This record gives sequence, structure tokens and C-alpha cells, in this order.
Amino acid sequence: MVKFTLYILYISKLIQQINKQIKMQKIIIIGSGPSAWTAAIYSGRAQLNPIVFTGAMSAENQAKNILPMGQLSMTTEIENFPGFPPTGEVGRLLATAITPDRIMMLPPHDEGQHGISGPELVELMRAQAVACGANVIEDDIVDVDFTGTAGAVRKLTSGSGKVYETQTVIVATGARANWLGLDSETKFKNRGVSACAVCDGALPRFRNKEIAVIGGGDSAVEEANYLAKFASKVYLIHRRDKLRASRAMEKRALEHPKIEILWNRVPTEVLGDDKTGVAGLILKSTLGYPDLELPVVGMFVAIGHTPNSHFLKGKLNIDEKGFVIKPIPFRTNTSVEGVFTAGDVADSHYRQAITAAATGAMSAIDAERYLASLE
Repeated sequence: MVKFTLYILYISKLIQQINKQIKMQKIIIIGSGPSAWTAAIYSGRAQLNPIVFTGAMSAENQAKNILPMGQLSMTTEIENFPGFPPTGEVGRLLATAITPDRIMMLPPHDEGQHGISGPELVELMRAQAVACGANVIEDDIVDVDFTGTAGAVRKLTSGSGKVYETQTVIVATGARANWLGLDSETKFKNRGVSACAVCDGALPRFRNKEIAVIGGGDSAVEEANYLAKFASKVYLIHRRDKLRASRAMEKRALEHPKIEILWNRVPTEVLGDDKTGVAGLILKSTLGYPDLELPVVGMFVAIGHTPNSHFLKGKLNIDEKGFVIKPIPFRTNTSVEGVFTAGDVADSHYRQAITAAATGAMSAIDAERYLASLE
């Protein structure tokens, strides 16, 4: 009887070990933007069977401005991502590459647009990643356990309460733009309101027109200088009487013939209509002067970005702004062995879809080599 009991215990333990091996993942990717899907494509082709947690389309995430696809979910036209010239064939490509259940959730494609939209680009990336063997879970990762030395199992807890074990993790959760919080601002996003000059500044909507940039730091001045290449005039609107930008950047703005700084002003309303989009701004004076109505066709908000790293505090080294720190130059390693990062969650400088995709590839290669080192 004792031998039989020991045998049962042995079999039970063996089954538990087998189940644990089955559940153990080689790589889990957190995110749903260009960096996440590129990492999934690379790791999928490497036969690592990646799981991609895209995040949930929940009211809570919407309130936090944290949505699947990240910033590209709100980008209507992308002209600067390689491979999608305005040929009028994008609609046909979408119809053949994306499954009907996914394409029905996209806005109808406008063949007259200059390039591809953000959601369309992400859906094509997702379809390619799935074709390469990626498994998609539409849920959030709400907690992580990165304790243990090199080679230790990393545990991730999803919003549904399930715990996933993996040998490597790629954090590609992106960063969200900081907005003013105006209802009219939300109404006109992608119809004249933007948070990325490099992404949208060259669009026909803004060419040879008067536009406004909100902010007073280096990023705001850089955006204003960039936009001045296309606009007829750029108003730089700042709530104080002195820019927070460096002296060199301030000098550049003050001396630029197409940039005018409006001091001690804050936008309180975006004007426009459903047909043409933004038509102007109402600017409140911080010194008590009367409101100013400014006729512009665009408003670029440049008051910073917030990385989606809230669930990583105390688990990874992040800087004072929330960006994940990469301790090894030109690598995607984080402060924890076996955990890598990609995209805007670790990039406070470029924040472009193409650079995010590049670091996604790098992170997958780094993860694959790390797994090889464990073997």
C-alpha cells in the first residue's frame, strides 16, 4: 500500500512537471504597436511561439488614453512609413491581407488619402505576426514578478487574473501623448489636432496655412521649427512669459521669421466644424486680459508624453519620467535579465513608428540570443 501511494505521488508530481513545461512560454510580448508586432514577427519566425498581450479595449483604458495600437490608433494618415506610397492600392491590400472579422472594425479606407492610416498599418503588422506564429491575447498585464537571477521564470498576471510563466519578456507598451483635456480638443483629434509634428506636419491640411503649437519646452520649439517648413505661420503658445526651452532653442524660435510666440496664453476651446475640422482657437490670458480668438487650421500639442510603465514601478529601473532605462547602449536589455524593451516606452527622443519597429526587431533578436545562452 505504501509503495502504491508513493507511485501515485510520483505520477502526480510528474504530471505537474509536464503541465508546467507545457504552460511555460519562451517569450511573452506586452504591447500592440509597431514595436510589439515587429518583435512578434521576428520571434515567430525564430520558432519561439510568442504570446502577444495587446491590452483590453476597456472603459478604464479609454479614460487613461491607453488603447490597443497606441498612438497609431488615432493617426489617420501616415506618409513616412516605408512601403506604403499613395498608389490607390492600399484598400485592395487590406482586403486580401486582413481577415474579415478584423477589417470590419476599421474605418472605411479612403483611396484619396495620402498613404495608410495608423489602424490599417497596425492591422497589417498584426496579420503578419499571426502568420508567423504569434498568439494574441486581448487582455492587459496588470502585474509582473521579475524576481530571481538570470534564467529565472518571469511571471505575468493578466487582467482576468491568470498567471503566465515565461523565460523572456519584451515590454513594448508605448507612451501616450499628454493632452490639454478639452472636450473640443478630443472632438477634433486627427482633424487638425495632433500631438506629433513629424507624423502629421507635412499633410496637405497644414501646408501653407497658419497653425499653432502648444508648449514652452524644447520639444515644443522643435515642433514649431519643423512645422515652419510647411506652414505659412506658426504660433507658439505658452502659458508663461518665458520659455522652458534651452537658450539655444529659445533663440531659434525668437529669430525665426515664420514663428510668433504668444505669451501668457492658454487654449480653452478648439473651434471648427465636422466638415473642415479645426478653424481656430480661443486663448485665455493668464494675466486677466480679454480672450483672443486665433484663426488657425491646426493645433499641435507638445506638452510631453507619459510612458505606459505604471505596472513596472519597483519591478524595472525606470527614469523620473517613467521611461524604461536600457543599461547597455544599443541593446534592448533592461535592469532585469531576460526582460527586454522596445518602442516608445523606452524612447523619449524619437517616438516614431519606424524607430519603434526597429527596436522591436532588436528586442526579439536579443531575447532569442538570451534563450540560446540558457540552453
